[in-house]
Amino acid sequence: MRKRIYYNEKQREYIWERYRKGDTLHDIARSFNRFHSSIQQILCEYGGIQPPKRKRADVTLSLSEREEISRGLALNLSYREIAKRLNRSPSTISREVARHGGAKAYRANKADKKAWENAKRPKPCKLAHNKELCMLIARKLKCRWAPQQISGWLKRTYPNNQEYHVSHETIYKTLYIQTRGALKKELQQCLRTKRVMRRSKHATTKNKGLGDIPGAISISERPPSVEDRAVPGHWEGDLIEGKIGSYIATLVERHSRYVMLAKVKSKKTDEVVKALIKQAKKLPKELYKSLTWDRGSELCNHAEFSLATNVKVYFCDPSSPWQRGSNENTNRLLREYFPKGTDLSKHSQRKLSAVARQLNERPRKTLEYQTPAERFNECVAAIS
Repeated sequence: MRKRIYYNEKQREYIWERYRKGDTLHDIARSFNRFHSSIQQILCEYGGIQPPKRKRADVTLSLSEREEISRGLALNLSYREIAKRLNRSPSTISREVARHGGAKAYRANKADKKAWENAKRPKPCKLAHNKELCMLIARKLKCRWAPQQISGWLKRTYPNNQEYHVSHETIYKTLYIQTRGALKKELQQCLRTKRVMRRSKHATTKNKGLGDIPGAISISERPPSVEDRAVPGHWEGDLIEGKIGSYIATLVERHSRYVMLAKVKSKKTDEVVKALIKQAKKLPKELYKSLTWDRGSELCNHAEFSLATNVKVYFCDPSSPWQRGSNENTNRLLREYFPKGTDLSKHSQRKLSAVARQLNERPRKTLEYQTPAERFNECVAAIS
């Protein structure tokens, strides 16, 4: 087993500096030959918000001055003489010596450490002394309000009451730094990100090899005829995820909004490609011309899919779900049938087809209240 490491002040400063720059916990821990959990403990203690660095006030006695006082006492110099040497007031020297054991017991190093500890004056959090304000903020967080919305609403609702004016940064810090003790930790789940620790604004997975798909064709190369949805046969696809690594492949035809669902055993590219090929063979070739997919690793083997179906695959840009908007909207509708956090593997292909049939038989405003099934059948009839 590795020997436990205790990070000193310099090492902690190094950890915070790298975290601010956006380095991952794994990368930071690797520099100490440790696992990420070793670093996470330090960052989580302060909710990912670096505590302000302590510094001495200019007017306080320094360690070198205390050593000069100690030497003066050893030479039996008077407080006034010591003060003259340090260009300080005699009362400052008198109080310093009395505070740390008197002339005989005074030790410079010990006095300096004790003064540093006694100097701690943590400013109490504004929310800690206003329970009504805390309850009000908690209610708004549970209503899915963002801290910035809460802050702005409070200033607008209570324009003349400064006690109810609080910045969104104070709300965030009180949620992330639990030692403040004003807002419960459970309220972190009401934030949109649901993070328990603040993430660096410089954190990114760009240029780290994530999301690289061999031979991927960008959506920017997709023919312009696909964009206006006038031509049928162009599809959008993605996976929706359940618990225990369960998934369902969702496909939506852009022209008619016709939905197809496929049961997949796992997120492995071979399983997903196999399921998509099976679904593609159910359709006329004229109605399956292209597929636009999210930039997920599950379709790394897209070349095999294209070879088996003669369907070109285009990949969206990273973090751009709006580029397959029909599929995203459909996935949102599907969550009514397959809620987040449920096991999707228990649903049979027959159940998935029944759900798809229900969606395809709903009239859509965007189709002038035709159903996707009616519009899709018109396309089938047109090529027959």
